[in-house]
Amino acid sequence: QVQLVESGGGLVQAGGSLRLSCAASGIIFSVNVMGWYRQAPGKQRELVAYISSGGTPTYADSVKGRFAISRNNAKNTVYLQMGSLRPEDTAVYYCNTIRSGTNFWGQGTQVTVSS
Repeated sequence: QVQLVESGGGLVQAGGSLRLSCAASGIIFSVNVMGWYRQAPGKQRELVAYISSGGTPTYADSVKGRFAISRNNAKNTVYLQMGSLRPEDTAVYYCNTIRSGTNFWGQGTQVTVSS
């Protein structure tokens, strides 16, 4: 079955950096679009970034210029490098992919940015 396992979250001060990782199994990783979403308390889950099978990234306006998504097909892993973090980036971050029309999610990793 499809499994997505995130890691790398934590507590960081405003202006700091974190790198999230998502290890995938149960899919042909190299052909899948991979995405990162986040959900803050009391808010809807929102798209942060996604990367095509060819490596083309797309970002939400709120993170452009601060975050970078990348993938390593040899390791079946997608990354989210987050910089210039702000308190409003505080959320649970989820890895996502779609297979046969079904959305799959990881368990999430908490990112907390203190001011």
